[in-house]
Amino acid sequence: MSKSSFDLLIRNGEVVTPAGVVRTDIGVAEGKIAALESGLAGGAREIVDATGLHVFPGVIDAHVHFNEPGRADWEGIETGSAAVAAGGGTMFFDMPLNAHPPTLDAASLRLKQTAAAAKSFVDFALWGGLTPGNLDQMPELAEGGVIGFKAFMCPSGIDDFDHADERTLREGMKRASALRRIVAVHAESESRIVLGAGTGIRDFLNSRPIKAELEAIRLALEIAGETGCALHVVHVSSAAGARLVADAKARGVNATCETCPHYLVLTDEDVERLGAVAKCAPPLRSRAESENLWRAVLGGEITTIGSDHSPAPPEMKTAADFFKVWGGISGAQHLLALLATRGLEPEMIAQLTSGNVAKRFGLPENKGRIATGCDADLAIIDLGAEFEVKRDDLLYRHRQSPYVGRRLRGATRRTLVRGQTVFKDGRITGTPSGRLIHPAPSC
Repeated sequence: MSKSSFDLLIRNGEVVTPAGVVRTDIGVAEGKIAALESGLAGGAREIVDATGLHVFPGVIDAHVHFNEPGRADWEGIETGSAAVAAGGGTMFFDMPLNAHPPTLDAASLRLKQTAAAAKSFVDFALWGGLTPGNLDQMPELAEGGVIGFKAFMCPSGIDDFDHADERTLREGMKRASALRRIVAVHAESESRIVLGAGTGIRDFLNSRPIKAELEAIRLALEIAGETGCALHVVHVSSAAGARLVADAKARGVNATCETCPHYLVLTDEDVERLGAVAKCAPPLRSRAESENLWRAVLGGEITTIGSDHSPAPPEMKTAADFFKVWGGISGAQHLLALLATRGLEPEMIAQLTSGNVAKRFGLPENKGRIATGCDADLAIIDLGAEFEVKRDDLLYRHRQSPYVGRRLRGATRRTLVRGQTVFKDGRITGTPSGRLIHPAPSC
């Protein structure tokens, strides 16, 4: 390619590639990375000087709840995708349960696809549900392009998204295996959740012990081994849970797990201090458990990190009975910055939030890495810049987050999706132009 034919030239960036961090230039043409070498110059329509900045592959957040259609007043795809872009994200996977109707058949999938195509600033994939009532609809969801199937092993909190008992999960994973789709599970055993001991914050934290997570993970791994289905355990909150998955994987089970920044940054003491904005399930654990989980991340037992962004209107985050407060942490806008602040190296951030995500979920080879021929999905990050998380800077529909007031490191200077700038210097640019990305078979 002629050096005069680039649409965009990014000069002198610290580029985070699969081979490591390399100071080089990136030439972008027709939405693709056309060249990756030092000394590229001349003729580009736009030239960006990235001296002193890191260029990451765009974050692929595989776990968000944008609640549309039907509950866009909780978040919505437009505001949710804007927040993703503000954090260096170029793609999200939306969960099926908080939409109304939930994504349980082809018709509900089309509703969500239509909404996302019209409103998303970044590319997207969509989860389908796995519930007792929609096993026969799983083939049409797979044909419609879902990234995989999400099941709850305890009540979801949503009336029209039932949790999967053991029989349902076994049959669903058998069918998912035949459809060559991955199954993600919220792993908490209903029988181990303790209710009725009180209504306060500490009562809630104690009601969902780690043993509830471990019991559910063991069962899910057993069924995955029996059925041959790919399993992804989401939002693991304990090192012991991650170890169960890693041990099963070593035995040949097709299993991986995800954790979230809030389990690595926040603790049970933050829930008691902050209240409802820090409520989630599984709940935040002790500082010791958080440190153990951090070591599991560093040791390679965690495959991906997603935000589990799960917002709700402020009125749903207020109740005298803490069990009645809607659980969910708003965090999609700061996923990368939280990991950078926690001390994760750039290569590992890219691996856990992009490369591994693309590989595990069977995304096309042009997603999730910086290499010639790949989509120019890029996040230009100033890792040296510290900033305070301010409520007015949040792009969520409801400007609430447990990170408000915290100082983080790693400011997003620019986010590009397929070579087009969607976020720059604190604001969204352009109009929604996200595309639905279909998976290649995963199982």
